[in-house]
Amino acid sequence: MKVMRFPLGALFANGYLVYDEDGNAFFVDPGGDPDDVIAVIEGNSLELKIILLTHGHVDHIAGVKALQDRYDCPVAVHEDDSGMLANPMKNLSQFAGESVKVDGRVKPLSDGESINIGSILIRVIHTPGHTPGSVCYRASHEGEEVLFSGDTIFALSVGRTDLPGGDFAALESSLRKLDYLPDDLKVLPGHGPETTLGRERRENPFWPRKRDVR
Repeated sequence: MKVMRFPLGALFANGYLVYDEDGNAFFVDPGGDPDDVIAVIEGNSLELKIILLTHGHVDHIAGVKALQDRYDCPVAVHEDDSGMLANPMKNLSQFAGESVKVDGRVKPLSDGESINIGSILIRVIHTPGHTPGSVCYRASHEGEEVLFSGDTIFALSVGRTDLPGGDFAALESSLRKLDYLPDDLKVLPGHGPETTLGRERRENPFWPRKRDVR
């Protein structure tokens, strides 16, 4: 499983191109102009099967239309954020002076759902808090696993909960939901550097088990 990171858009949100040995590919969170992504896809003869969104904010969806127009692939988002995609006020693009709308094929996702892209298995983990429909994607391939955490977990931080739809108590519950995952699981967040789940459990000041210690 090959994973390539692309910081995209004005906020340099991390987008990830992922593909297997047969060229079956998916992209997580295209937050801006995807020209560099397209160059890699076509330079490596990849087939983009689907676009996966960790949530519906503009800095994670602004490049969706360009990829969909070129590759005619569906975009998948949790059902609780699906209404954000075509609504510039809800996806916050209107507040940034833009009008971003995703009105191509949208596949609504639910917690626990599995998606197969070639030989890569992707599991959907609903992790509300940053938005009602925030998710993490756990991708597995031949013993290798990574977690695309969007704006649920950053290295030693978490996504903000003061935007519309944010809920800090829900975010804490979502972090507890990830406790069953292994310490060595690589976490690829929506902003900033990669980390591991074990490091976040030990050192992240927002992790509930750490904060609950008396």
